[in-house]
Amino acid sequence: MVADRTLGKHRVYTQKHINELKGLLPNDMKRSIIVYCRVSSPSQRPDLENLVKAMDTFCNASGLKIDQVIPEIGGSMNFKRKKFLNLLFGMLSGQVSTIIVAHKD
Repeated sequence: MVADRTLGKHRVYTQKHINELKGLLPNDMKRSIIVYCRVSSPSQRPDLENLVKAMDTFCNASGLKIDQVIPEIGGSMNFKRKKFLNLLFGMLSGQVSTIIVAHKD
């Protein structure tokens, strides 16, 4: 990483330098709005479909443009859910700006 220099030859590192080092996206790149819907068991699949429809209706009424809907079946205490982890990594890397959920459990 090449630092900027002041007139006194001091190195200056900006947020842009830090983001490049971390591999984060520049601020001008598009960031996604994601809807995340989850139910606990496969027997609740119809509930998951209804939840996805309800969230889509809510977002349209709120004027939010959804980039992706992520439905998932898995218990709330299981923190090794693949889709959930990918969503978190997307948020931490700056690719996702907003996550919309129906319930915060």
